[in-house]
Amino acid sequence: MIYKAPSLLIFLLVSFTLSAQDINKKDTRLLSKPAISDSQIAFIYAEDLWVANKDGSFPKRLTVDDGIESNPVFSPDGSLIAFNAEYDGNTDVYVVSADGGVPERLSWHPGSDQVRGFTPDGSAVLFASQRSVFTNRYMELFEVSVSGGQVKQLDIPNAFWADYSDDGRYIAYTPLYEVFNQWKYYRGGTASRIWIYDTNDHSVTEIPKPESGSNDTRPQWLGDKIYFRSDRNGEFNLYSYDMNSAEVAQHTNYEDFPVLDLSAGDNEIIFEQAGYLHTFNPTNNNASRLQIGIATDLLELRPRFVKGDEYIRSASISPTGARVVMDFRGEIVTLPGDKGDVVNVTATPGIHEQDPVWSPNGKFIAYFSDESGEYALHVHDQSDEKQPQKFELDGTGFYAYPKWSPDSKKISFVDNGRNLYVLNTDSGRVTKVAQDKRYMPGVFRDLFGSWSHDSSWISYTVVTETSFEQAYVYSLSENESYPISDGFSSVSSPVFDPSGKYLYMLASTDAGPVVNWFDQSNQDMEMTSSIYLVTLQKDVESPFARENDVEKIEQAEKEEEKKKKAEEEDKEIKAPDLKIDFSGIESRIVDVPVPAGKYASLSSPKEGNLYYLSFPPHEQDKGTLNMYDLKERENKEIMPATAYEISANAKMILYKAEDKWGIAEIEKIEEKHPLNTEDIQVKIDPIAEWPNIFNEAWRVNRDYFYDPGMHGVDWDEMKEKYKPFIGDVTSRGDLYRVMEWMFSELGVGHHRFSSRGDRLHSKESVKGGLLGADYSIENNRYRFKKIYGGLNWNPNLRSPLTEPGVDVQEGDYILEVNGKELKAEDNIYKFFENTAGKIVMLTVGPNSNMKNSRKVKVTPIENEGALRNRDWVEGNIEKVHEATDGKVAYVYVPNTATAGHEYFKRYFFPQANKQAIIVDERFNGGGQLADYVIDILKKPEQAHWRFRYGKDLKSPSASIQGPKVMITDETAGSGGDYLPWMFRKFDLGTIVGKTTWGGLVGVLGYPEFLDGGSVTAPNVAFYTEEGFKVENEGVAPDVEVEQWPEEVIEGKDPQLEKAIEIVLKQLEENPPGEVASPVYPKKGN
Repeated sequence: MIYKAPSLLIFLLVSFTLSAQDINKKDTRLLSKPAISDSQIAFIYAEDLWVANKDGSFPKRLTVDDGIESNPVFSPDGSLIAFNAEYDGNTDVYVVSADGGVPERLSWHPGSDQVRGFTPDGSAVLFASQRSVFTNRYMELFEVSVSGGQVKQLDIPNAFWADYSDDGRYIAYTPLYEVFNQWKYYRGGTASRIWIYDTNDHSVTEIPKPESGSNDTRPQWLGDKIYFRSDRNGEFNLYSYDMNSAEVAQHTNYEDFPVLDLSAGDNEIIFEQAGYLHTFNPTNNNASRLQIGIATDLLELRPRFVKGDEYIRSASISPTGARVVMDFRGEIVTLPGDKGDVVNVTATPGIHEQDPVWSPNGKFIAYFSDESGEYALHVHDQSDEKQPQKFELDGTGFYAYPKWSPDSKKISFVDNGRNLYVLNTDSGRVTKVAQDKRYMPGVFRDLFGSWSHDSSWISYTVVTETSFEQAYVYSLSENESYPISDGFSSVSSPVFDPSGKYLYMLASTDAGPVVNWFDQSNQDMEMTSSIYLVTLQKDVESPFARENDVEKIEQAEKEEEKKKKAEEEDKEIKAPDLKIDFSGIESRIVDVPVPAGKYASLSSPKEGNLYYLSFPPHEQDKGTLNMYDLKERENKEIMPATAYEISANAKMILYKAEDKWGIAEIEKIEEKHPLNTEDIQVKIDPIAEWPNIFNEAWRVNRDYFYDPGMHGVDWDEMKEKYKPFIGDVTSRGDLYRVMEWMFSELGVGHHRFSSRGDRLHSKESVKGGLLGADYSIENNRYRFKKIYGGLNWNPNLRSPLTEPGVDVQEGDYILEVNGKELKAEDNIYKFFENTAGKIVMLTVGPNSNMKNSRKVKVTPIENEGALRNRDWVEGNIEKVHEATDGKVAYVYVPNTATAGHEYFKRYFFPQANKQAIIVDERFNGGGQLADYVIDILKKPEQAHWRFRYGKDLKSPSASIQGPKVMITDETAGSGGDYLPWMFRKFDLGTIVGKTTWGGLVGVLGYPEFLDGGSVTAPNVAFYTEEGFKVENEGVAPDVEVEQWPEEVIEGKDPQLEKAIEIVLKQLEENPPGEVASPVYPKKGN
């Protein structure tokens, strides 16, 4: 019988569901992003746009989009509301009457356009966008008429939040994005500041900060004052800056929850705090909480069915292959290998169950469940309707990779602390077998290799202090482990042959640089392995020995006949209990004659049959399942696969290939067929699962965070502080926002959601097309001002207008798009809606009146950021070359991972003959530790070499010993913090620019929640003899240089220009020495 929850459990779940959600319909919470006019307020609730009277009465829903609405702003006269919506899958600018109606779309660019406000006269909407930037660290400001049409870019080089003064002369804005939303008390280089920009002369004034620093953000003009929120005195509160007195005043004193999302009207400020909306009256300096009651249909609270292969998180085959058990979005389901129905074994919304595995005797399914609030191992007996047997676990909180013993009495598993355990299901006793000495990236690491045929031994590996894997076998009867490998090669996937004669394993002797995963220098390296076999008894010959002895051949033939007879009688040949002779075992390791390669997942279901996966170089998604037959001494390719599992009876195989699951008989692989996973549906209950997600996310931080003391924060208290909000949650977005508030309390960088789970509605974006160009408006037409070049052989750098056969030049007018005339008053991007990757017919020409025009076919791209970045990089190379007369190299390093490695190789080595170098790491996104870059920059001159022809060679040939300057900025972080830190530590040169982000912790993999979401909890942190440094500080430059708007608007790059100035001065003061070519030697002298 398939287990179903008894009525008592159902009652408890229903009771929990009812108590978990308690939305107050008279004083509703979790209203956000408020705006205010003379008579109304606007806000977001349940991800839709609402309005109400100014006192909060008579709330009314204005939008019912499947997507998310955000950032509402009233026009100065209060008649319109500008806001963001996702009606077509993309985040665009819309306006709607404050009385309601059909919203009108104003922006059509395929990128995200974020509403910021209105122009003072109310004729246009101010918004921020990345449509024209060369780095994703910047946004720029634009305006679009409320009636639609042409978009105008403002002069400010980069901005995030922005608001006009009443007279339009000033714009108060924050230059950079906010990094503190999940990082309380942040004080690194990206700390938010407010600049007051004068539109007349482009000068800026910064709102002053205290010496201890602060994050000042969300500026809003009200008369001669700028209101903003700041954490200068602890929690975020409301402040103002007086333009006349230049003084800052604090207006609220909240200590429990921050002031959020403030907005100004004519004479009041509205803001969110503690999930409620508040208004602030500047006249009496008082804040009042609004009581807004909302009773409405909340679709996301309704239980619903979900389906889709993306929800399959693990799978295991039954002993005969008749069925497969899967973790499907936190439920344990089984489906037939061929015919039959899907069965939901657990059917427990609000409980996270995962990693199911079938026992070899077919009676049990084991899986992990957090029913109790902590993960336990449940064993479900399919033969009755009893509650599953539940085993409490006392490991490090999260568990994975359960593996049954062949006798179906024991289960091995691992935890997030890299421990390997064995559970005896009869006694309930859990025994710790081993633990890795070095933590490796990943949610978990599967230490387990395999069980011996008699269930008495386990093979496994341990990561040593040198990051190599070393193989061991563990005796359950002795509670003792024995090494199989010596640690001088990295050994993985040790598995027993079911005969008890052999142990197979993978071993690599070129693993050294690769297993040191933190170092960027291993970026283009790949580990290969060979397959080895260990004879476990002294009297067992190598299966590859020459067969000359007739008597032994006859004995082998008799054993084969015995096996065949047993198979015919359906009897099992029982192998003797495993005995291992450890003396001299290192001499009994032999090579399986398969060339070294990228191998994984050894398995031996039958004596002498070794299955494994192979992968081509630099590919992880195109694997092949192979089988090596010891008897035939032959390797066979079985089929394409990236994962597989063989049934306990060794007759069926479950496999995964190209993200599809399938099943096959081992003897009839050609008849393999996909599993009908489309039939899997489970019913989810958001109200039941949201408390589970909240609790699991809290536990992820508790159990993965590098500091067990949680930075001195009472983590239990934080859970109690934020748990009451869960009853007010109306959408998944609300849930993740509340969790973001809770996680911010840890005060650490890299703390973010990797995913925010699945949504009620998800649809593909309508992809707009881009031509890789800038435009000017002339003669009432759009004109190609600049065409960005690319590398058209590289799909990521394809430039539509420079491809072969495309006849378009800078200065041409773009007159028609697919036969539709384009004028200056039109929004050009509207003409390219849904054209990315599709052929578009342009009419272009040298004249605005169609004279001498021509038709051109182009294929737009979806994103032109890479083209703009390449243009910026190579433009800087040219600037440095010209300014230094070719003496100085310029190398840009976008991150310290793959792209940074590729950029450095691409741009450093062709310029290695220069006398000095500028390394630009602005906007560096981090990744690994940039030892590769630093080691090359550190290389001293060794010697010189004379050739008969050509120039002499210096060694190291690719090295620059002259002056070195590094440019940093506020957005370079993580590995981009460590790179300048090392640059200074090794005294390589001068650092120019601004203090870096200050996020020197790392994230190495975390479990996913029921809904597929996940949160990071930094599990590695940098320190020196001075303690934990750089984190929440950043690396300060030797020479601070600001990117003042007035200079950038003039086309200058102050930081680059200062770097050039410094490197030229240093080059003049300390020119690199030259070694004179010696006189040729004379024979005999």
